[in-house]
Amino acid sequence: MTGPGTTPPLNSLLWPMRLTLVGLWAERLARAFWPLWSLALAVMAALAFGLQDLGPLLHARIAGGAVALLALLLLALGVRRFRRPTVSDALDRLDATMPGRPIAALRDRQAIGTTDPASLAVWRAHQDRMAARAAGTRPVRPDLRLSSRDPFSLRYVALTAFVMALLFGSFWRAASVTGLAPGPAIAMPGGPSWEAWAQPPGYTGKPSLYLNDITQSALELPTGTRLQIRLYGPEGTLAVEQTIADQPPAAPNTTEVAAVPDGMAGVRDFTVTRSGKLAIEGPGGREWAVTALPDALPAIAVSGAIGREGDGRFKQGFTASDDYGVVAGRVTIALDLAKVDRRHGLIPAPEPVEPVVLDLPMPLTGQRGEVTETLVDDLSKHVFANLPVTMVFAAVDAAGQEGRSEPYAVTLPGKRFFDPLAAALIEMRRDILWNRINAPRAVEILKAVTFRPEGFIRHDRAFLHLRVLMRELEAKQASLSAEDRDALAEKLWTIALMVEEGNLQDALERLQRAQDRLDEAIRNGASPEEIDQLMKEMQQALNEYMRELAEEAQRNPGDQQQQGQMQGQMMSGDQLQQMLDELQKLMEEGRTAEAAELMEQLRQLMQNMQVVQGEGGQGKGGPMGELGDTLRDQQELSDDAYRDMQQGQGGQEPGQEGQQDGEGEDQGSLAERQQELRDRLDQLQDGQLPGDGGAQGEEGRRNLDQAGRAMDEAEEALRQGDLDGALDRQAEAMEAMRDGLRNFGEALADEQRQNREGQGNERDLGSADPSGRDPLGREPGDTARIGSDRNMVQTDPNKRAQELLDELRRRSGELTRPSEELDYFKRLLQLF
Repeated sequence: MTGPGTTPPLNSLLWPMRLTLVGLWAERLARAFWPLWSLALAVMAALAFGLQDLGPLLHARIAGGAVALLALLLLALGVRRFRRPTVSDALDRLDATMPGRPIAALRDRQAIGTTDPASLAVWRAHQDRMAARAAGTRPVRPDLRLSSRDPFSLRYVALTAFVMALLFGSFWRAASVTGLAPGPAIAMPGGPSWEAWAQPPGYTGKPSLYLNDITQSALELPTGTRLQIRLYGPEGTLAVEQTIADQPPAAPNTTEVAAVPDGMAGVRDFTVTRSGKLAIEGPGGREWAVTALPDALPAIAVSGAIGREGDGRFKQGFTASDDYGVVAGRVTIALDLAKVDRRHGLIPAPEPVEPVVLDLPMPLTGQRGEVTETLVDDLSKHVFANLPVTMVFAAVDAAGQEGRSEPYAVTLPGKRFFDPLAAALIEMRRDILWNRINAPRAVEILKAVTFRPEGFIRHDRAFLHLRVLMRELEAKQASLSAEDRDALAEKLWTIALMVEEGNLQDALERLQRAQDRLDEAIRNGASPEEIDQLMKEMQQALNEYMRELAEEAQRNPGDQQQQGQMQGQMMSGDQLQQMLDELQKLMEEGRTAEAAELMEQLRQLMQNMQVVQGEGGQGKGGPMGELGDTLRDQQELSDDAYRDMQQGQGGQEPGQEGQQDGEGEDQGSLAERQQELRDRLDQLQDGQLPGDGGAQGEEGRRNLDQAGRAMDEAEEALRQGDLDGALDRQAEAMEAMRDGLRNFGEALADEQRQNREGQGNERDLGSADPSGRDPLGREPGDTARIGSDRNMVQTDPNKRAQELLDELRRRSGELTRPSEELDYFKRLLQLF
């Protein structure tokens, strides 16, 4: 205990106070001068990377002056902000970290009661307690966080630049800053008399080299490496001798002289192109035997055979490699004229066609030293499609060097058309693209192909478009320009797609269409992808046909013939699926002969199944029949308009020489006949049509409205003599009428199904069954109780099991059911 009037000793606070005071100095210096030291770090990093040597000397001096002025401003600002910490500040910082502020208590003196012994005793006890608490004092860490003063983290940017300069730069370059001051620069004692840097091309990924640090006599550098050598001291003291680069061309006579920093004897800058010697002769010189590492040409080769997708796209694999990585690639596809079968439309010499150049796909990420990719593209519309070509693949590296593969001879895959008419259109398209002198021949062949379209051309709108195109081609065949040829080729492609893949009129025709295409593909050796796509199309067409059979059976429940066909359909649905699976298997195994035989059996089987229209369908009676008659009359009118168009050109279609001249006069003008058809359509729309008030009926009436507008436009075109426009509008009218017929047929089927369901519900909800059975089909008991005296369980379990098995087989044959349900039935059947 201390005596009265004395202060407890503070020796235990000496070192914590000193360390805290040092922390306060660091804290206040950092807060006041962080902009200055950040600027210093950034400038040192720039000097280490040689930023001062990139531009003219004048620019470097201006930048140096600006940096110096900024540094003075930041220094003044820091001095203004800085507050020198004191011992009292350190003690206050320590005291604030302890409860009760013991240091302040120890430094206090008693103000009253100094003569009172009791008061003095209390004060001494308080002082002792505070001294014990202060004895455990620890130094306080400084708060060096500057985020509130540096919200953009500029200090970290400067620090990162400085660290990068330490790793990849050279602070020897800062010596050149002495040349920025006026007057001769004086080299620092012991400083280098020369400096040299080797910078390999960036794509090699190799680091820059500071040659002053390389003491070996041998040096390997990639070709294209840039060498920069700076010589210091009086001119003539040092010289550079090299045989690794071409000498730069002599500078032309000019008044401009390259600026060389003061104190620097010269700068040498050249690029390594070959192996040789590099020497710096003079005091402190050095010599290296340089080996230039050549940049190898990239290599590229074809990988695997070319493939064809079902939609006509081709696939070709390739591999490419390079010592530093492939950056791009392309393939050039040129016609191999020597291997072309020069028959038919390919007899004349082809018109000049530029080779096709396609960019090769490259990986988006990862290394490109070894590249394995697949080119996928579609050239079905090009004249080279399905003709012999040569493909030359090329790979390019970062240096711009190009490596090529050997010419790859192959037949360029394209979309294949299995419909005979579509294939003929595509062949005529190819012929006029091959040479425009084939245009007259193409016109004659198209006339022959379309001579008797009945049963052969099943897409009416495509046929009308084809007739218009034939007229246009015949009119321009003598002077067919390249633009007209390309436009006609595009139209032929569109028409061929309509014939090959367009919508046919009913489910049976779609099924027959799919069968014809698949049969043609099997016989012509189509690719597995094409066979798979055609199998899917036939499966879909078969499902639609089966659905039509099911709907027709529901529309005509009293038709015994239809019921018999439906029963046959139910029993053979699973068999049909088995035949399709077997056909797929035969094609996968390459047994095309057996597949063709099975395809013929399937065709015969489907020919025995026909959709039987009920009396409420599109028969000859009622609005539906009248609408069908109007559609047929519109088709006949379109045919007559086309014949008139042909006769207007000064010729007739083959086989039409015997047409009666008076036939058109008996039927009236084409425009009047079109007006009559329009009036008939109006009368039908004014009456009652199936599905009125329902969604399908309204959609059908909208289609009839569209057909009526197309008829009006066709009539106007006929009156103006525009047969081309009239044929297009008539085609639109017929298509809209067919859509309307389809809508009305669906609406009629829905009405009949609802009527049957309503009748069944009335019987269920009305009086009791005449046979006296309850709603569950049970006979009442003899004792007037609810229920039945009979056992509902079948007495013969085998018979019941057979009935269940037959029911499963029947339902599995209904192809209109969802695929998940059919799969479930098949799994159940496998258990038996």
